Amino acid sequence: MNKISGRSIPDGLPNKMVIGGERVEAARGGRFATLDPATGVAFAEVPAGGPEDVDRAVAAAKKALKGPWFKTAPAERGRILTRTAALIRRDKEKLARIETLDCGKPLRESLGDIETAAGYFEYYAGIADKLQGDTIPLGPDFISFTLHEPVGVTAHIIPWNYPLVTTARGIAPALAAGNTAVVKPAEQTPLTAILLADLLAEAGLPAGVYNVVTGFGPDAGAPLTQHPDVAHVTFTGSVPTGKAVMKAAADHVASVTLELGGKSPVVVLADADLDAAVEGTLKAIYTNAGQVCSAGSRLVVERRLHNAMMERLVARAEKLVLGHGLDDAPLGPLVSDEQLKRVGDFVAEAKKRGVTVATGGKPASVAGLEGGYFFAPTIFDNVKPTDEVAQEEIFGPVLTVQVVDTPEEAVAIGNSTRYGLVAGIYTADIGKALRFARDIDAGQVFINQYFAGGVSTPFGGVKNSGFGREKGLAALTSYFRVKCVTAKI
Repeated sequence: MNKISGRSIPDGLPNKMVIGGERVEAARGGRFATLDPATGVAFAEVPAGGPEDVDRAVAAAKKALKGPWFKTAPAERGRILTRTAALIRRDKEKLARIETLDCGKPLRESLGDIETAAGYFEYYAGIADKLQGDTIPLGPDFISFTLHEPVGVTAHIIPWNYPLVTTARGIAPALAAGNTAVVKPAEQTPLTAILLADLLAEAGLPAGVYNVVTGFGPDAGAPLTQHPDVAHVTFTGSVPTGKAVMKAAADHVASVTLELGGKSPVVVLADADLDAAVEGTLKAIYTNAGQVCSAGSRLVVERRLHNAMMERLVARAEKLVLGHGLDDAPLGPLVSDEQLKRVGDFVAEAKKRGVTVATGGKPASVAGLEGGYFFAPTIFDNVKPTDEVAQEEIFGPVLTVQVVDTPEEAVAIGNSTRYGLVAGIYTADIGKALRFARDIDAGQVFINQYFAGGVSTPFGGVKNSGFGREKGLAALTSYFRVKCVTAKI
């Protein structure tokens, strides 16, 4: 077993793409490295795919649509997904270590991610043979019914913050509905998407149904979203890239699901349970070092509780120990040097504007991990609603605190950004909580908790956070089309 900074690297790391059931190199022969974010050291490399590889992968997926997969009964599709869930759990330790090495998060979080990925396959396995249509009463002389058919070849553009989870989140319902898939994982975190191909094959998935093209966005991602044989694109990422994906898909009239991030508020009213609110706020912003689309990156707190919240939050943030994810440190690194610079630029500009830094506010050096991409847990206090750090998604361990005087003002501040992915509220008054849920612009609302729900709860945004829903039964509507058949009898 190899090592990096004294820590073991699992054997058998993938080093090729998967097209038509075979491990292949890029047509142009290029390769690139994937780095351990805690050290900045390369530990694996994969092919740098391009348009030719996308063409090959889409062709393989299109061929598989009418091959053995087309003849596979829905119940058998479900059994394949069930077996995949079991295989993911069998290999959870290896998968988690690779995920941590690739994206930097603490090992406990990666282990949770692997279990969630297994849960997606398990959940959608149960629905594969229940995607049934309806009969429509037109009278005694007609029979009319609907069929659910797979949309075809689906493209999945995967982000770097939750590599295997996001892959499973889209692939499991797509396969349950009978589609085929081409996955383009983020260039920072390509490994577990490739390893999933081995597990799916072991579970009995026919060759060509699941394909992986590794590479960079302009070379592989863009050609995939533009491909005329792709029927649906599922994308998670930035707003500008999401808009480009939607425009590219429109040229060949493909449907899209877009999850484009957020600037989610955690509202804490004066009557809230202080201990629960502090724990929830810390979890909301420091999970995966704040690199979460639905991170609670804005604390909107009622004035009477502001000082008490700040005292506890600052004390807790300053005790967070940064370290290597394989050591299961409380707080891991950012995913890349590029992301470290992005977070640092946001924070530096805010400090120039005079925004109050309650704690943190700078990159961090960790002994023995001097090449890692660490940023100190940061809290900005008393931030104006119009300030950049209250409006823009920073995607790092940076909490913006905004103070309000009434629940109504909390809703107004909560709705004051262009995003609308998630919102949370802490209050002892269920009436206030439900009125907040009614009035806030968000696709998901948490009450007296954060990151609640799971595989079965629909997830997606409004406004610039995107549209369409992933997770739960709602996700399936992206992956089947309804055909109506009517006959005179």
